[in-house]
Parts: sequence; structure tokens; C-alpha cells
Amino acid sequence: MKRCPGLPLAIALVSGAAIGYEILLMRLFSIIQWHHFAYMIISLALLGYGVSGVVLALCRDWLNARFAWVFPGGIVLFSLAAPGCFWLGQRLPFNPSELFWSPAQPLYLLTLYLLLALPFFFAASAVGLALFRFRDEVSSIYAADLAGAGLGSLVIIGLLFLVPPDQALIALALVGLAGILPVSIAWKKNGWGPAICAAVLALLWLAPSDWKTLHISPYKEMQQLLRIPGTRIIDSFSNPIAYTDVVESVTTPLRHAPGLSLNAEREPPAQYALFSDAGNMSALTRYNGDRATISYLDQTTSALPFHLNKPEQLLILGVGAGSDLLQAEWFGVPSVDAVELNGQLIDYIKTRHDAFSGGIFTNERLRLHIGEARGFVSGTKQRFDLIQIALMDAYGASSAGLYALSENYLYTVEALQEYIRHLQPGGYLALTRWAKMPPRDALKLFATAAEALERSGISEPGRRLLLIRGWQTSTLLVKNGEVTLGDIGKLKTFCEDRSFDIDYYPGITESETNRFNQLPESYYYQGASQMLGAGRAAYLDRYKFAIDPATDDRPYFFQFFKWTTLPEILSLYGQGGISLLETGYIILVAGALQALFAAALFIGLPMWLCKQRLGLPDYSPRLWRMMGYFFLLGNAFLFIEIAFIQKFILFLHHPVYSVTVVLCTFLISASLGSYASRSLHAMRHGHFAPILGIAALALFYILFFKNLTGVFLDQFVPVKIAVTVLLISPLGFLMGMPFPLGLQRAAVLSPSLIPWAWGVNGFASVISASLATLIAIHGGFNVLILTAVGLYLGAAVCLPRVDEAL
Repeated sequence: MKRCPGLPLAIALVSGAAIGYEILLMRLFSIIQWHHFAYMIISLALLGYGVSGVVLALCRDWLNARFAWVFPGGIVLFSLAAPGCFWLGQRLPFNPSELFWSPAQPLYLLTLYLLLALPFFFAASAVGLALFRFRDEVSSIYAADLAGAGLGSLVIIGLLFLVPPDQALIALALVGLAGILPVSIAWKKNGWGPAICAAVLALLWLAPSDWKTLHISPYKEMQQLLRIPGTRIIDSFSNPIAYTDVVESVTTPLRHAPGLSLNAEREPPAQYALFSDAGNMSALTRYNGDRATISYLDQTTSALPFHLNKPEQLLILGVGAGSDLLQAEWFGVPSVDAVELNGQLIDYIKTRHDAFSGGIFTNERLRLHIGEARGFVSGTKQRFDLIQIALMDAYGASSAGLYALSENYLYTVEALQEYIRHLQPGGYLALTRWAKMPPRDALKLFATAAEALERSGISEPGRRLLLIRGWQTSTLLVKNGEVTLGDIGKLKTFCEDRSFDIDYYPGITESETNRFNQLPESYYYQGASQMLGAGRAAYLDRYKFAIDPATDDRPYFFQFFKWTTLPEILSLYGQGGISLLETGYIILVAGALQALFAAALFIGLPMWLCKQRLGLPDYSPRLWRMMGYFFLLGNAFLFIEIAFIQKFILFLHHPVYSVTVVLCTFLISASLGSYASRSLHAMRHGHFAPILGIAALALFYILFFKNLTGVFLDQFVPVKIAVTVLLISPLGFLMGMPFPLGLQRAAVLSPSLIPWAWGVNGFASVISASLATLIAIHGGFNVLILTAVGLYLGAAVCLPRVDEAL
């Protein structure tokens, strides 16, 4: 088949736009719904790719004969469907909060799932048809596909620094549309390419403005606040980390003070509400320099450590809008270091509201650090009298289990060990969380702190822990030293004055607990006591929630679901109480089952029913082996990719850097591997070498990852990025080889197998995103990598030899 000069560039552009659209959909759904839909986005994107393989397999000759129109047509349809399907999806009355008791909601979810898969179907059809038509150039075309996807993941992150997500949606559609220009020039049809681009641009421009607006779920915090008369959004700004809205409430002034004692006599001053992705509310408080106006901050559970040991050096992790800075101002802390990931938020407050906030972010006593909290702590040699981790998430979403799928490296055993190492002798680590019922966060933190102390060589961790509770929040203190009788006396006075309950101190008795904010039983005390005794393992096993400590290998702190509670969940069906029982995890499982159903219905079943039309025999062991090869590859590639994105967060110390650098490096290095795989095609067992290399490298990284990255932890970010690229590139290079080698083998055995292989690989990929998350939650990232290694080795055994007939 004659080569098309402009084809690789066209494929790179549409593939880049498709991966960018996938990442952008994750951000958009984090804003309009909740972040746990990210795994559904990955799945539906891959469903589009899988279904395209089915269509190409069934209609390959008809489509191939009209390649000059079908290929650019797929690109145009992608560019129209990318924004169009999202806009249509927003019109569906889908509400995940009603998913478990409204019979219509699962249908709406499925409709949304299939609707958003359409753009990926059009993009994948264009790429898949090119692979079939130019099958002698499979390695080059697949390399262009991967390289474009890698660059697309880089471009979308940069784009989100420049424009809001809703505008980035249009920009990506235009990037994909530009893919028809190289082929129109190569085919010497220079007129129709620009004309089509102009027509699509006009359609997008003329779309109703209401359709282009983000329709945020009415159940999110910001939308609830905006229902109050006199509230309005006064500012909005965005970056890849968060879409921030600033809300003013004039008629009913905002009064936000989590953990405030019911005995407090003074209310907070005027405040602005700051929302991250329409949730996670924090408050920017007016401060005019009169310290009496912020005295209410002494009436919160988080004020306890200031009464036990007046800190000279304070570290705040996750400073947000600055309420912890005001608390430090009230207690007169002379030196404060504060870390915040979202630098745009800090710049906004300093630029627009410095006078309103009393200059808390320009105070000469403050040293502000923009970055990830773990990264700052591991990189500094300074030690502190008090380290505070701010209350950074919303109670509503947290209590509903909507953060269950969110990796969080702030609350792992290794993280707490790192914090404790940076405390001065006698210093405190303070962690404030929401006081939920039934108890979850506080008990899991307590278990994590106990294990962190034990791993640090402390034989009796209970002598270093304190736990108190108000009506809304709980605060856990970890002391770098043993708690003294003087500390206990101050603790009792503090809690008595504010009607806070003491749930644990060394030597506490149950009669001292559950006095003010009374529960049916003293659950917090009972849990803390059990976890410090010989019966810890048995208690963790029988407790209705998963409160065993989170680790860096399993950093799902907010995952509390246990399958043993499923009967109780089902008993609450239709009563409105199911949202209290960790629905985030249930949604993940439901999404995985939906993905499996959709993949089977739209990929597996059509290919099975039409196997004769596909030119395949009724039964052949070698056919099943070929199917197994591409199915295993579809799972294994994504398993390793997801695991390494997470592992490198702790090295690069920034989730945006990790996603961008790791994903881009994997895809571009895989594209080079795909191109180089041509030299292995003629070898009888050429596919074994890269798979054995993948297995060896993956196992090597499991054993020595901390050693390899630990040498460079203190280096500047550009050095860390370079090290990341060097570590990932060999693995990505090898991972790019098995798929094109399999396609080349399929082309030799029977060209009709190419679109079929594309579809089977897509089928596997559809279920792999949710499956990878489930494996990581229950087994950890190392288990996920080992599983991927096993799948790669299984694939190596499956692929038929060239001389084997189907």
C-alpha cells in the first residue's frame, strides 16, 4: 500500500486531541460532579476505541474503499462530538446521589457513558482504519499514535494553566480538527481542508451559550450556598489543580468555623467562601488587626496544641485560605512556615484581598512555600514545635465516601513518620478531621499514628497520643516524647472550658469520656483503646469500616468500605441513609460492572456473533490464543501506567507533574519502541525479548524504587523530572513493542485479524481502569505491578507462531 506522507502527523494530532479530551473530561466531571468519575472516563474512552475495532472488523472493505472520505470524516466527527457530547451529557438529569434508589439513574448513567464514548469512537476509527489500510507501516502509524497521545497529555496540562476547562474543550476540538490539514495537503486537495475547519469552527462558535456553560450538580456545596438569597460568585479562576470560585454572601453573612465549641461567645467576622471544584469550601476571613475579632479560633479543637506547648516554630501543611494563619496570629506564634499546593489561590488572595485578610499572606513572620506537603517536609532540614495538617476537605463529600477513590499521601504511615522526624523534642503533630458517625477518619488516623510510632521504634505508642472531639471535628495529637501529667492537666482544662470530649490520653478511663457531645457509646475511646492493645488486629477485622492504616503503597485513606457491611447497605436501600456508607467505592464497583457489560454488549457480542463474517473459523485454539494475547496486553499496559503515575507522585511531589511527566514519557517512549519493533518482527520468538525486559525492569523497580529515587529527593524539580524520564523511558520503550509485534503477526496470519485485535485490546482496556483501582485499593501498587508482569508473561505464551495456521 502506497504510503501517505501527511498521515503520521494527522494521526498524532487526533490522538493527542483524544487523550487531551480524556484528561479534560476528568477535570470537567470533578467540577460538575465529583472526582471519582475519573475512572469512568478512562473506561468509556477505551470503550470507544474497542467499538471502533468491531465496526472496522465488520465493515473494513467498505470503509477501506472510501478511505479518502472516511478518515477525515472521523476526524471531523470527533471534533464536533468532543464538545457536543459533553454539552448534551450535561442536559441529562443524572444525579449520582440518587443512583441507588432511583430506577432511572442507572439508565441515565449508561446513556451518559455511551454518549461520551462517541468522540473516542470517531478518533479511534480514523486511527484503526489507517492501521488496516497501511498495515505494512503498522509500527510507524502506531508510533505516531502513541507520540501524539504523549504530547497531547502535555499540551492539555499547559492549556489548563492558560484557559478555563470549558474553553479548553473548544481548543482541543480545534487541535483534533487540524488533523485533516496534513492529509488534505498531501492529497493535493488544499481547498477542502481549510473549508471544513472553518465550517466546524463556525458551528462551535454559534452553539448556544447556555450549552457551553458548566452545569454543576445542585447537590454540590457551592450550588447549595448559592440558593441562599444575597449570595453571588464574585471571582473565578482555574488551573489544572482546581477551579476556584469566590462567593460573597451579603444578606446572610457566612460564618464558617469548623470545630467551633458550642460554648463560644464570639462569632467569626465577615468571610468570603472559596470553593475548589464547586466543593471543598474554605473561608477567607476579614481581619482588621484587632486580635479580639479572631478569638473564636481559640474555641476550636485545633487550638489544643497551642495550650499544651506554646510553639515558636509552626509548620502548616495545606494552608488554603489562611484560617490556620489567623489562629497562629491569635496565639502570637513568632515564626510560621506554610505550604500550599495551589499557588494561584495564594496569588489571588495577596493580589485582590490582602487588605481584607489583614495581610496574613504578606506577614513578615510567614515563610510561604508553594508545593506539595510531603515534598516540602522530606526536603527541609528544619524542625518544628508544631506541625498542623489543615482540615482541607468538605464534610458532606467526605462523609458520603466520595473521596474513597482519591489517593492521599498526607495520611499514610510513612508520611506520619516523616512529620514526627521533623518535630523538635516535645513538639506536636496535630491532625484535625471531621467527626463522623459511625466513626471512621479519627480511628483510622489513630491506627496510622500508632503504627507510625511503632515503626519508628516506639514500643508504647499510647504514651504519645491524645485524641479529643467536638460536635463537628476531632483532633489527634502525636507528641515527639511522652505525654506528661502536666500535659494531661492542660488537656482537661482546655476540654472542660469548651465542652470538648476527651477520647484518649495515657491512663484515661471510659467514665471520663463521652460527657458533652454524647454518643450511644464511647466509640472513639473504645476504638483507641483496642488499637493500642493486643486485640488490635481482631478489632480492625471486625469493625464495620476499613480503618486499617493507609500506606504509601495503598494511600487510600478515605476508603472505608468493607464487603461485610454490604447487607447493611442493602437494608438501607430506599431510605436515604445509604450515602452514609461509603458510596464512592460502590460507584467504582458499579462502574466496573457497567464497563464490563458495555464492553461485552458492544464489543464482545458483535464480534462473536459475526466471527464468520470476520473471516474467522468457528473454533481454533490458536484463535483463542491470539485473542488472549491482545486481551492481556490491554490490561497489563494500563496497570503499569497507573501504578507508576502514583509512585512518582512521591518523587516529583506534585500530582500534576507526575501525571504529565509519567504519562507523556510512557507514551512517547512507547512510540519509539513501536517504531523499533520492526526489527524483531522477523524473529521467530521476537515478542519474548521485550516482554521479558518489561518483567525484569518492573521487578527491579519494585525492589529498588526508593533507593533509586531517594538519592535525588533533595534536587530541584527539573533534575527530578530528568531522572523520572530516564527511569521510565526504558520501560515505556519495551512496553511499546508487544502490541505492534502482535499486529504484525496477525497481518501475516490473516489481515482480517487486525481490526479484530484492535477491538479485543479495547475490550480489555475498558475494564482495566476500574480493575486496576480495585487491585490497588486492596493489594497496593506493587501488587498491581506484579499482576501486570504476570499478564505480560501470559501474553508472551499466548501469541501464535508465524508458521501456525489459524
